[in-house]
Amino acid sequence: MFLIASGTSTRHVKSLIDDVEAALREEGRRPIRREGAEYGEWVLLDYGDVVFHIFDRDTRAYYELERLWADAPRIEFAFMSPTSESE
Repeated sequence: MFLIASGTSTRHVKSLIDDVEAALREEGRRPIRREGAEYGEWVLLDYGDVVFHIFDRDTRAYYELERLWADAPRIEFAFMSPTSESE
């Protein structure tokens, strides 16, 4: 499975990958491969069964990875913050 996400800035992208890695580390998972984290424009975190592609907005728009897998089934979801769940 590929998960494609966007951050609003390179700092936000770096924060997102930190959160992904922390959450999966709690589950005993470590990435097989980690690329691009030092730049924060396109970060790849490969966990074997799931690969995270986390982009800044401009880089995501430029590469349009979704078009490469246009025939693959899509699962769209909206992130819900922990504070919005309790409201």
